[in-house]
Amino acid sequence: MRDIAEAAGVSQSTVSRVLSGTESAIPIAPATRARVMAVSGRLGYRPNPLARGLRGASTMLLGVIVREITDPFFAGAIDAISEEARARGYNVVLGHAHGRADEAIALRAVLETRHVDAIMLLGDTSEQPRLLEDLRETHVPVVALWQGTALPHIGSVNVDNRAGVTAALDHLWDLGHRDVAFIAGRSLGDIHERQATFVDYLAQRGILLPDGYIQHAPNDPAEAALALARLMSLSRPPTAVLASTDVQAIGALHGAYREGRRVPEDVSIVGFDDISLSSCTVPALTTIRMPLVEMVAAAIRFVLDEDGAPGGETELALVLRPSLVVRGSSGPAPGR
Repeated sequence: MRDIAEAAGVSQSTVSRVLSGTESAIPIAPATRARVMAVSGRLGYRPNPLARGLRGASTMLLGVIVREITDPFFAGAIDAISEEARARGYNVVLGHAHGRADEAIALRAVLETRHVDAIMLLGDTSEQPRLLEDLRETHVPVVALWQGTALPHIGSVNVDNRAGVTAALDHLWDLGHRDVAFIAGRSLGDIHERQATFVDYLAQRGILLPDGYIQHAPNDPAEAALALARLMSLSRPPTAVLASTDVQAIGALHGAYREGRRVPEDVSIVGFDDISLSSCTVPALTTIRMPLVEMVAAAIRFVLDEDGAPGGETELALVLRPSLVVRGSSGPAPGR
């Protein structure tokens, strides 16, 4: 700022007021303001977020800790967060926890030293109590997304998994499917709720769930393809399969192709999330659309618009409803 003041022929305090946008009793002439901005641009001035943080000013940095960055769903979520943050003049500092508590705790400490203005937590961390405790005591606002259930004393934005699974199963029921199987992932957060809803739905319909109709597989297409093969090898294979994520559903589509099963003529397949690849499969995937952009916008409003301030009385526990997207991978049950 001393260099800019000398080159522009003004005081350092004037430079500070122009660059910070601070209003004062004595207005700065438009010509002076323009001259300071021109000189700062020519000299390559950039604000230092760390220095701003040490002064107690906003750093315009938004910290994000993601459980699994390789999951296409979270890739889409990070893109949505980046777009919303950019619209507000913020940059995103991203950390990948690899699903491990020690890495997530270390990332939280790193984000604090970077003086981020808020922290967003993506993916279920209920098995990491130390991380959650640290986040509750951090000095910046925190919001968690896709936890499955609300977290005590931490703002959260979740999807209504029960409504989504129910919509998918209602769709298959209306198509005449009574033999419906489920490919489940790791029993965490959203996935746990989706499996529980699947079991409850069939019980309420008076359907006895056959052995083997719930197959567990990692959130990986190859593993889901193997799960589909196991389902098709049962003495009474299902006519429809609901997967807990689109990644698994896409793997199931591939598994059906390898097994020589036509989709949807022999078996219908439905996913959950509506990631960008879902409309590009053959056939295109019927799925439950996550209100991703709306969830991200609500979470960012919470932490950046002061409602989520540490120690504040307002606690966010928002649950948004997903919607059914019918495409080519679901059809009438065989013989119906």
